[in-house]
Amino acid sequence: MKLDRRTFLEILIGFSAGAGGGFMLTPVNWKLMDDMAIWSQELWPRYQLGGLKGRLPERGKVTHADTVCKLCPGGCGITVRKVKDRATKIEGREGYPVNNGGICILGAAGLQLLYGPWRVPGPMKRSGKRGSGSFGRISWEEAINEVVHKLTDLRLKGEAHAVAAILDSDRGTVPQLFSRFLKAYGSPNFIRAASADDTYELVLNLMQGTSGSVGYDLERANFILSFGSGLIEGWGSPVRVIRAHSIWRSGNGGRAKVIQIEPRLSNTAAKADNWYPIQPGTEGALALGLAHVIIKESLYNAEFVENYAFGFEDWSDVTGKTYMGFKRLALTEYSPQAVSGITGLSASKIAELARAFAKADRPLAVWGRGKGTTSGSLNECMAVHALNALVGNINQPGGVSTRPEMAAQPWPEVVQDGTAVAGSNMPRIDGAGTSRYPLTRYLPDRWPQVMDGGRAGTIKALLVHGADPYFTTQDSAAVAKVFEHVPFVVSFSSYLDETAYHADLILPNHHYLERWEDIPTPVGLHKPVLGLLKPVVSPQFDTRHVGDVLMTVAKSLDGKVADAFPWEDYETVLRETVGEKWDALEEAGYVEEADYTPPAGFATPSGKLEFYVSAFDQAGMKMAKDVEYLPHYEPVKPEGDAAAYPLILIPTELMRLADGAIGNPPFCTKTLEENELKGNELFVEINPVTAANHGLSEGVRATLATPKGKAKVLVNLSEGIMPGVIGIPKGLGHKAYDDYLAGKGVSANSLMGVVEDPVSGLCATWGIRAKLTRV
Repeated sequence: MKLDRRTFLEILIGFSAGAGGGFMLTPVNWKLMDDMAIWSQELWPRYQLGGLKGRLPERGKVTHADTVCKLCPGGCGITVRKVKDRATKIEGREGYPVNNGGICILGAAGLQLLYGPWRVPGPMKRSGKRGSGSFGRISWEEAINEVVHKLTDLRLKGEAHAVAAILDSDRGTVPQLFSRFLKAYGSPNFIRAASADDTYELVLNLMQGTSGSVGYDLERANFILSFGSGLIEGWGSPVRVIRAHSIWRSGNGGRAKVIQIEPRLSNTAAKADNWYPIQPGTEGALALGLAHVIIKESLYNAEFVENYAFGFEDWSDVTGKTYMGFKRLALTEYSPQAVSGITGLSASKIAELARAFAKADRPLAVWGRGKGTTSGSLNECMAVHALNALVGNINQPGGVSTRPEMAAQPWPEVVQDGTAVAGSNMPRIDGAGTSRYPLTRYLPDRWPQVMDGGRAGTIKALLVHGADPYFTTQDSAAVAKVFEHVPFVVSFSSYLDETAYHADLILPNHHYLERWEDIPTPVGLHKPVLGLLKPVVSPQFDTRHVGDVLMTVAKSLDGKVADAFPWEDYETVLRETVGEKWDALEEAGYVEEADYTPPAGFATPSGKLEFYVSAFDQAGMKMAKDVEYLPHYEPVKPEGDAAAYPLILIPTELMRLADGAIGNPPFCTKTLEENELKGNELFVEINPVTAANHGLSEGVRATLATPKGKAKVLVNLSEGIMPGVIGIPKGLGHKAYDDYLAGKGVSANSLMGVVEDPVSGLCATWGIRAKLTRV
């Protein structure tokens, strides 16, 4: 196809301007601009969708509309350029409190998701075998009637508790509507997709007595100690963190020091002041080794520890029985020499790092591997949080606190009928909140394992919104097996993702540029910000807002279920929930509390931050030993036999590769390096020493095998990964979507297993045993 100069420039400018000022703030590879003329030919089908006649938008009035990006939990403000009602580019919104004009590559590619062939054009019903991709169009009335019929039938059979809903979040009006629906209907099974929030929420509850997830005052920290967090690879709110990284590097107010701890030289590690490679899964041991030095050399914040912490020193109860404190545990068990033997990092470097961290003005330890898309070990997270407590950087400028939420108007209480009461009192399918895991709210990686093992009841109907559990849940083979036995799956996805591909019905939600929705304080932010998602273009297809669809279903079920939804439509719900802040929110697109200060004090049984967690006893979780009440290192053994699988496979995450509920758009896939993806073949990363020991060389084809499965891959040699470790990128291996993504690479989750944390039940897996054999 011939490409004239004007057409080429329109596409080139449309992208680069869409990235705006934030383009240079991201680690976007400039390869995106290479060979753009050839690449653009692949975009013509996407430019011709959505009612566009010809290759370019029609001439017309140019306008700009502000909204919020919904492609990840980052909650960035965006500005959409339009010609008439046609969106032509997306850029970061200047002045927005989260990203202030910056945008990541995924956000800039949002128009490919709006106008691309991934969109579900209207209600669809499966017409072939599940997973065949065969669907037929049906009307909205037919689709809703089918859902109502199925749910009515289950309720009449006393099986309301066999309905489950999986969402990407439990915050905001849409997730709250789903939660309310399940409560009124009679099911306890609201499940949130996995993230590091699962673990950190529990840690804050145990050690501080607070309800909520973690907030980091990154911008004011001046010594950042990252335990595997991909600070410039999509961790937290990506653009916000990248901007903070620029502040740390610029020296504005004094240059901050950044230390990265992980077994692989990621982009974050490469840009850090120091990279400390350690054995995978030993981050908790290192944190405790640092605590040993800080305590032994009296470098901790004595004023905070003595006045605002409990369980640091040995203590006695009313009977005179003495219990071990964190100080004695750290000094006894975690000397630099002992921790060196666990982590592979020298004792001298451990001591040096501990001193530098403790002596900094505003030191901050951050936790959550990669992008924070997996749960993680409870004790590892507690050990990292204990470091912040030792230096007194809890609820302080440049420190860590509980993420605040903007106050909202309460909804009327749900009045349950007898069926709802009985169903809600049944155990959750994932085991969260039961006597075994009483303090855990969600166990998103556990429900497939439980159902597959026959250890609990089954799911008769599954509702999925904003998540893609078929693709993102670890051990996806177990998920696939479970999906075969769920009789009724409903997806509300706007796109033909993996879960939608295996659903019985698809009831497509409006695209995020076509709908209203509130965006609560983004992940990791330390001050309250409420953003407003609002339609900037008309719906391109026969879609409906998921909130309206859910309320229509509820009202069709009649009785107390219908009574629980007195609102006329979703927009009414949104306006009433926001309340008196609505006018300001609608006008500005956000409201914030810029001068917010975290509240002082702790809501634990002792009224202090607790190194020794007394909440375990209150929840009926009597521990066998003192050490189990304290942050300690408990190795998480990777699945597999060391003799059969001599290597360790770990997932790696890239800013340029979406690996959550949204598939990777073509713009992003184009930026992958030739030693990451070649055609449809995925590279795995190994050290040259590992390659020599296993008869492998650069670029050769190999079979990667784990106890969960095997895949054909290519080999990339790198000195930036520890010997004995294999790195595999997350985000590829799709079977759904279209030719731009389907069939490319291997799904890392299909090779990973699930190892349960013994206390929380959350997935503590950081890797799995593997072998790599030359083909």
